[in-house]
Amino acid sequence: MTNPWNLVFLTLFAVYFTIRGIYIDRAKGTRTKVSRIDVMERVLLFLVFLGNLLLPLVYIFTSWLQFFDYTLPSLLPWIGTVALIVALWLFWRSHRDLGLNWSPSLEIREQHHLVTHGVYHNIRHPMYSAILLFGIGQGLVLENWLGGWSGLVSFILMVVVRLPREESLMTEFFGDAYLAYMKTTGRLIPRVNRRL
Repeated sequence: MTNPWNLVFLTLFAVYFTIRGIYIDRAKGTRTKVSRIDVMERVLLFLVFLGNLLLPLVYIFTSWLQFFDYTLPSLLPWIGTVALIVALWLFWRSHRDLGLNWSPSLEIREQHHLVTHGVYHNIRHPMYSAILLFGIGQGLVLENWLGGWSGLVSFILMVVVRLPREESLMTEFFGDAYLAYMKTTGRLIPRVNRRL
């Protein structure tokens, strides 16, 4: 781990997993009412594990992926660090605003209610936005095609496949309230033409 940007990434990566760990722990006692965990969901979660966790760590702690190294202009890792920090704030805030409604998979909790406040006031899936932004930051900080960009690529696949399934589940469970919410919010970024 000779590159100092690797240490920056590892530090922010640790914050990411600390946030996730806190909210996994808080959600442990919350019962699931509806679950859509199937083979597709498990495959997607494995690919995200591979791209967001395993390949970056293999790159940082071994020389196995050095064939895929490249050098970035000196400004880009700084921009990547800012992206990582903003992503972490949005990631934390998304968890905080969801509270006990959060689940790592396609599930509806007992006592689940539709969250439309905080960062969910303008974006339906800010946690996805945060992880995508984290993937961009990862690619700009880790100078390796596999270790750097694998998180973004694997999570884009997750978004493309899982997001329609998640919105279908939310529509099924919350009905017209969710359809109305969809009309006033953006999926991953705030809707520009939203009426105040």
